[in-house]
Amino acid sequence: MNNLDKKALAKLEETVGVKFINQDLLINSLIHRSWLNENRSQKFTSNERLEFLGDAVVELWATKNLFEKFPQLPEGSLTNIRAAVVRTESLAQKARDMNLGKYLFLSKGENEGGGRENDSLLADTFEAIVGAIFLDQGQKEAEKFLDKNLLFELKSWGEQGDIKDNKTILQETIQSTQKITPYYQIIEQKGPDHEKRFVVGVYFGNKQMAIGEGKSKREAEEEAAQRALTMVNKLVKLSS
Repeated sequence: MNNLDKKALAKLEETVGVKFINQDLLINSLIHRSWLNENRSQKFTSNERLEFLGDAVVELWATKNLFEKFPQLPEGSLTNIRAAVVRTESLAQKARDMNLGKYLFLSKGENEGGGRENDSLLADTFEAIVGAIFLDQGQKEAEKFLDKNLLFELKSWGEQGDIKDNKTILQETIQSTQKITPYYQIIEQKGPDHEKRFVVGVYFGNKQMAIGEGKSKREAEEEAAQRALTMVNKLVKLSS
């Protein structure tokens, strides 16, 4: 299997900060479904179920910490902060910090296509590891892992108070400059039900300005809004 020998596995456990009782769970968290297409005789499954579990654990951890640490913030602000903490880019960066891409089990095509640096794939792997820790060691150990890797960002975002998400910033910007309200439409839904991906476009009037993709409609809209904001900011700089 790949190049994850005992030495590499021990190094990964050291990086993650957890000595697994069942190391198969850790290995399973690294297996992308593309790898299985080329290794059908293996006993392992893909990391999709672990990612599904880990996503729920991360969401609960973030919600609980924000609720307890920032009692002065209203629900809307807590929602925006949580979205910032657990968004794909944030989790992917944490995966990079741990060099998780190095350990992934990928097909030849996925590997050559840059899968080890793909934000979505890395974020899913981070969540799959959380799911593996939860099953192997329980919720307390999973929360310790998240405290180590995400608590600083959560506190930083929380201390800023009423942060705005990309959709809100884009709407305020476009309404003030063009007197129109951006709107969003689902362009495509792809993947199986347990790993659904949404592709969403953001429109100014009849013109599509950007598209985004995510595991939920909200996440895809946020990515589309972020890309549209980047485009708007570039146009402002060029005209100034």
